Amino acid sequence: MASTVDSAAEQLSKLGIDGAFADSAPNLKKNLHLLSSEQVELAKMLMEMGQSHLFEKWAAPGVDDNEKRAFFDQVAKLNSSYPGGLKSYIKTARELLADSKAGKNPFDGFTPSVPTGEVLKFGDDTFINYEQAGVKEAKNAAFVLVAGGLGERLGYNGIKVALPAETTTGTCFLQNYIECILALQESSCRLAEVSNLAISNVNASVYEEVSTFMLLSSNNIYLKFVGKCQEIPFAIMTSDDTHSRTQELLESNSYFGMKPTQVKLLKQEKVACLDDNDARLAMDPKNKYRIQTKPHGHGDVHALLYSSGLLKEWHDAGLKWVLFFQDTNGLLFKAIPASLGVSATKQYHVNSLAVPRKAKEAIGGITRLTHADGRSMVINVEYNQLDPLLRATGFPDGDVNCETGYSPFPGNINQLILELGPYMEELKKTGGAIKEFVNPKYKDASKTSFKSSTRLECMMQDYPKTLPPSAKVGFTVMDTWLAYAPVKNNPEDAAKVPKGNPYHSATSGEMAIYCANSLILRKAGAQVDEPVQEVFNGQEVEVWPRLTWKPKWGLTFSEIKNKVSGSCSVSQKSTMVIEGHNVILEDLSLNGALIIDSVDDAEVRVGGKVQNKGWTLEPVDHKDTSVPEEIRIRGFKINKLEQLEKSYSEPGKFSLKP
Repeated sequence: MASTVDSAAEQLSKLGIDGAFADSAPNLKKNLHLLSSEQVELAKMLMEMGQSHLFEKWAAPGVDDNEKRAFFDQVAKLNSSYPGGLKSYIKTARELLADSKAGKNPFDGFTPSVPTGEVLKFGDDTFINYEQAGVKEAKNAAFVLVAGGLGERLGYNGIKVALPAETTTGTCFLQNYIECILALQESSCRLAEVSNLAISNVNASVYEEVSTFMLLSSNNIYLKFVGKCQEIPFAIMTSDDTHSRTQELLESNSYFGMKPTQVKLLKQEKVACLDDNDARLAMDPKNKYRIQTKPHGHGDVHALLYSSGLLKEWHDAGLKWVLFFQDTNGLLFKAIPASLGVSATKQYHVNSLAVPRKAKEAIGGITRLTHADGRSMVINVEYNQLDPLLRATGFPDGDVNCETGYSPFPGNINQLILELGPYMEELKKTGGAIKEFVNPKYKDASKTSFKSSTRLECMMQDYPKTLPPSAKVGFTVMDTWLAYAPVKNNPEDAAKVPKGNPYHSATSGEMAIYCANSLILRKAGAQVDEPVQEVFNGQEVEVWPRLTWKPKWGLTFSEIKNKVSGSCSVSQKSTMVIEGHNVILEDLSLNGALIIDSVDDAEVRVGGKVQNKGWTLEPVDHKDTSVPEEIRIRGFKINKLEQLEKSYSEPGKFSLKP
């Protein structure tokens, strides 16, 4: 026993810890001899930061010794994964908790105004020009998906990116995202090749990958050339909950056609929970040798990209843009080309994708904030903060609609486009750390204790908070039907949403895809029937024709418009699936189900009258466990009664006219 005491005394002496200080954690003092020098340093840091309570229930030496070492393994991970370490985390937490208790307004001294941005109208010349510019820039871009969440909130036990975006084809969100990136990659490559060939005065839609065919839609001449596309990098931020399952989803599906070397997974670590206003770290209620942890928020993506070296790698490869998006918005890539075109044309350092927003609608507003001391920034302000902020700064009516019928502050959808060079320079200063916030749930008005532990959080879209006034920060507004249909609510919660407000459920997300595709096809010249109203899982939704196509068939409006000609019509009961690249709709009358699959080198012209019993939607109960959960959370399943299905596996020209 004396040797243990002597060893502890020796450790204390080496660390410069006096006896009185060590006596505040007697159980730690007894166990110091078990720890490595690095672990003892961590213990000293915890003691200095007022965390002696972590050792109160430690057993005597010889009992649970491996658990004690594992505790410091966890502390080491928490310390290394947070910019500035645990000491910085605790210090920041105390400051933010003090502000929260005092009721300090983070916007004190700031006056809101409407920032500068672009409001686009789908399909007009400006939109088409921005799309073209965006496709051209895509080869210089990298994409980052924030995918740290499970689908439990949706009533789905898998990872959210594995959930089908729509059930007509069963394509999951991750597959859709990858196929969109690959389509952009090929389109950008083809556009670069066309420019290099200096082909002019031709309305060209170009097809293929490495050995490429180009279809000149005006006279069907094919030009063949050889070129190699620059691969677009794709990073995915995962978490402990999603990392292995995301890896498995990719590997079991051959990365959905993307090269494995294009994809990088970056795992986000959790942060320590906080028990009180003094930022005492919370113990895991199930293990006295573990600190309770929770997710830090998707703002961690910036620090991960910086610390991993990916940003430098992309910059050295000549890339110019980084596009961030979240995990369950099936419409997003319909808005990406034009938004990227806006960034390139306007030379925005930061471009936030946005949608029209009704005053006081429950979605954050993109706002310019100018401080009395001259500071300014363009950031997202949450809807419940924007209205009182406006009222407090000389706008007595608060957040109200303007002459457009919408609030002048566009709705933030948490999709960002950053210019890589300025982004890297900013992260060199911050290490990727994002301004944090804390949201404790207090037991009572005294604000002295919490109902449960809290933690610091950060959000991806708060990156602009640290930017200098010289930074060019703007936004791009798209129609909601084109750009935003997140899937984040379970059937029960969605059914409680007041009528007229978005459900943001698997039901509404799928119907939004059919709506967008129908409206795009209508804008391209086809006659598409109006939707009918139906109720699934207690949600009244518009049911449009179930139209789907692979991104390679048409990612931009120009591509789609060039593939629709003559008098085409689609009935409301119809389903159409286009799996091929070069499928042209000519005088097609569709009243049923049509599925076309073709290899890239096959040109298939589809016309005439297609009529059959088609595919119908049959209601299902979301509580019916005999139905797979990815189906029952939608409230309907597809009955495939009859369809015309054709597959073309050889190159050549083909015509399908029943």
